Amino acid sequence: MILTNHDTTYTDFFMGQSQYFHAPMVKWALENEGACSWSILEDMMEAGALTESERKVIQVNKELGVEAGYTVSFKSISKRIKGAIALTGRRGLRQSDVNAIWAEHGSDILIMNNVAHLKIMTLPYAGPTRHLTKRQREALQWVGDGKTTQDIAILMGLTAATVEKHLRLARESLSVETTAQAVLKAAFQNQMFVLEV
Repeated sequence: MILTNHDTTYTDFFMGQSQYFHAPMVKWALENEGACSWSILEDMMEAGALTESERKVIQVNKELGVEAGYTVSFKSISKRIKGAIALTGRRGLRQSDVNAIWAEHGSDILIMNNVAHLKIMTLPYAGPTRHLTKRQREALQWVGDGKTTQDIAILMGLTAATVEKHLRLARESLSVETTAQAVLKAAFQNQMFVLEV
């Protein structure tokens, strides 16, 4: 999921042309946790540590006014997911200006970003996968608790065959082959433990 307030000229380049694959600060975010000033980009350029594709991203960023900021990378519970926030300084701000702002308010900014990240991580999944029914979700929750099909049947007041049907439909909805994969994917998509509204 990508949330941005950049204009479409920038997002068409960065996301539409998949340039984020070549963005040095995205690479940094995947390999690190915490906050990092974009001033490291100059050090990387001077050291010759950037690929041609990475230098192109930096050049287009400058042309589009995206040249100063901080990247915040969050701790992940799995290698399959990663959360990060790029805080871009407004057009005209130099990196030294952004660094001064961070020096004064960085701890507060970091706290606000951690709260935003935690909230985003708990949002229900809204992607192309079909949502689980209440019974499918309940059956997967019991599997996640280590219960057998027979245990789940007793707990849910169903036959074992009906439990198997709910688990099969959950696998189909999540486009996975095994029930273990369904439990994992439903958990990643925040479909396991949902507050009924």
